[in-house]
Amino acid sequence: MNVFESITLPVRWFMTLLLVFFVAGCNGGGSGVSQAVPTVLFTVPASASIGVALNASINATFSEAMDPLTITSATFSLMQGATSVPGSVRSSGTTAAFYPTSNLVASTVYTATLTTGVKDLAGNALAITKTWSFTTGTTADITVPTVSSVIPANAAVGIALNASVAATFSEAMDPLTITSATFTLMQGTTPVAGTVSYVGTTATFHPTSNLVASTAYTATLTTGVKNLSSNALASNYSWSFTTGATVDTTPPTVLSTVPASALTGVAINASVNATFSKVMNPLTITSATFSLMQGTTPVAGTVSYVGRTATFTPTSNLTASTVYTATITTGVKDLAGNVLAATKTWSFTTGATLDTTPPTVSSTAPLDVATGVALNSTVNATFSKVMDVATFTTTTFTLKQATTVVPGAVTYVGTTATFSPTSNLVASTVYTATITTGVKDLAGNALAVTKTWSFTTGVTVAKGPAPVNLGTAGNFAILAETGVSTTGTTAITGDVGVSPVAATYLTGFSLIADSTNVFSTSSLVTGKLYAANYAVPTPANMTTAVSDIMIAYTDAAGRTLPDQTELGAGDISGLTLVPGLYKWGTGVLISTNVTLNGGPNDVWIFQISGDLTMASGARMVLAGGALPKNIFWQVAGGAGAVLGTTAHFEGVILTAKAITLNTGATGNGRLLAQTAVTLDSNAVTQPAP
Repeated sequence: MNVFESITLPVRWFMTLLLVFFVAGCNGGGSGVSQAVPTVLFTVPASASIGVALNASINATFSEAMDPLTITSATFSLMQGATSVPGSVRSSGTTAAFYPTSNLVASTVYTATLTTGVKDLAGNALAITKTWSFTTGTTADITVPTVSSVIPANAAVGIALNASVAATFSEAMDPLTITSATFTLMQGTTPVAGTVSYVGTTATFHPTSNLVASTAYTATLTTGVKNLSSNALASNYSWSFTTGATVDTTPPTVLSTVPASALTGVAINASVNATFSKVMNPLTITSATFSLMQGTTPVAGTVSYVGRTATFTPTSNLTASTVYTATITTGVKDLAGNVLAATKTWSFTTGATLDTTPPTVSSTAPLDVATGVALNSTVNATFSKVMDVATFTTTTFTLKQATTVVPGAVTYVGTTATFSPTSNLVASTVYTATITTGVKDLAGNALAVTKTWSFTTGVTVAKGPAPVNLGTAGNFAILAETGVSTTGTTAITGDVGVSPVAATYLTGFSLIADSTNVFSTSSLVTGKLYAANYAVPTPANMTTAVSDIMIAYTDAAGRTLPDQTELGAGDISGLTLVPGLYKWGTGVLISTNVTLNGGPNDVWIFQISGDLTMASGARMVLAGGALPKNIFWQVAGGAGAVLGTTAHFEGVILTAKAITLNTGATGNGRLLAQTAVTLDSNAVTQPAP
């Protein structure tokens, strides 16, 4: 007699009833049996891929964990025409892989098939047989994979206690090699309990419970991690971070989309992407949570996620002159488990042509041949159009000291790619940055030519936080979403732009349209004026630029661990401020001169929950070589930034609302507003890069 039989009958009935309810709860109620039909979310190689390495393995990721006993050489096969390819099959969790016994044949079409014999853990069969084809190239893959970026960043502090840890690789990896044995998190010498997942090119470690406050942790990826051609990491990769004291309960939002909502004339070979306010959990971003519809008809495509950007890539070109609607549901979550604040839906209309214009690098930081660069600098490149984030890795964006590769991480947000060295650069040394033609835009167009530039370090470390990346918004002296108006004799040095509104919202400038209708000029502006209704490519460029305002604003507002909090109870009149991060839960008043004292590489970020108000005649004064390009005023208040008569500002003003310059106010910097900029006989000069 077993243990269950020894229990009295009434108790056995009660236990059985509890078990039924438990199973029902685990499966969402109902009958207690999972009714979800599993699907294949994506495959590697993707359908119709070409140039696939001869030593590649083939894998598929499912919408849920599958029964490994049902994934065999009978249900997962690879064919060359009518000939079966010998190989072995392995699976774990949501991933299955087929490993050919020997290299594939060059320049040959292969077809992979997953049959409906594949089932989930509840016995539900795959919805339909999944078949996809790809074509091999001519060579085997011998490239060693690298880690392109990590979250949290190395040496980051103040990390939320409920955070997960993620690493993005330079290429697709073999998911079956990324496990709790090869991806670990340690508190000193104590392993942290957790689970490991892998999606796209990102591996994530999810701690079982909250981390300990104010504690250092170290994450490690071992050489047991391999790519799809069985090439292992060259060496173990480790990075560390320190927790703060609180959990993250802030819901993520969608900061920007490409195409933008209501945009017309979208290229028919475009992909659709969304950039979030926070890093998201890749497992939650799938074809079930990110979809594209033509009316009531779903558009076939694949979903990927890297960094903070999710991308929907249609399987084939979109239909010309047609309205499409993209939706991201509240099924998507950040790495702390917070769901999207609200379902995000936006529509756009296609044009009639393909996008065949190659992207270019529009600016870099440091500049080419720059000298005296701070030893703790990052290296940035801003592009002429929105790029495919998945193409930015430590293979396509590199930094070298002569022939020595500098270790670091690569990220891409908005229109800017950033290379962050793992440690400080060497003093008085020449470095060369390179971005290859392996980077592509959202239509698949490669960078026109490889971009290479060099700079020389100085001998000092920059003080203060890292600067805010402005993306293409940094191309403007004044940029606003609802209008820029001026009265009197205004003098602006730099470009001016508005979007999504038309040129009629550039008032008081007596616009002179260029013959191309791409821009206008004005006697009040030493530069060009742009609006959303001008000729191609201005509408798309302006959409990107105002999107970059939001990304930059969110970046500035999201910086943590301020050096000063509530300084002067919001009144900083007469103070001298050293580089750093300053935060107020109120507005900020400047009624007499305030001095910013620091070097040319030092950075100031001011987080202001209320308004920024400068009294008439008050001035921001720079000392010690401080530069306006490195000063950022993030203003959240309803009135925004208001500069009094003849006041003088320095730096970049990023507002959630308006910016108003009263009569005779002047400034060296940029005015970037999410509503309107109002001028009255002002002089605004865009700072040198």
